[in-house]
Amino acid sequence: MTPKQFLLGIKIMFCILLFNDTGAYSQQTGASDFWQNVRYGGGLGLGISNNAFNISLAPSALYQVNTDFATGIGLNFNYSKFDDDRLIAYGGSLLNFFNPIPQIQLSAELEQWRVNQRIETLVAGSFEENYWFTALFLGIGYSSRNVTVGLRYDVLYDTENSIYIDPLIPFIRVYF
Repeated sequence: MTPKQFLLGIKIMFCILLFNDTGAYSQQTGASDFWQNVRYGGGLGLGISNNAFNISLAPSALYQVNTDFATGIGLNFNYSKFDDDRLIAYGGSLLNFFNPIPQIQLSAELEQWRVNQRIETLVAGSFEENYWFTALFLGIGYSSRNVTVGLRYDVLYDTENSIYIDPLIPFIRVYF
């Protein structure tokens, strides 16, 4: 990822936060009201096939600013093994969800990953690679109560460094 792509991602996240309806912030509330507006959830993934294994964990917490907007943070972990190749990736994410109507959720998710991978090749043998990469997902989903199903697209997708095989990814989110 280039510095220009990284700055674009930061600018988009800033604009989302800046132009959000911030009326809920100006109200005086007690400390107990804060925790009543916090929701927990995230994602879990598991893939098993011939000579391949993948597990991903993505717990997160959201603060429900008002009925339309929620913002939060998350942790990400991914472990993949295919034959003798291995990938471990971990990081964090900033989450913003907006519901223009209760059934539709728009999202912006900024993820920062640290990747460590070991690749076995016939010609060069084994080599390890460690690097950082950033993903900025813009998504849309259908919400029903505490579950949202939809698609998200990584606008900073980089075929060389991304741990995702494609910039367009389906998702299921659950928050309680």
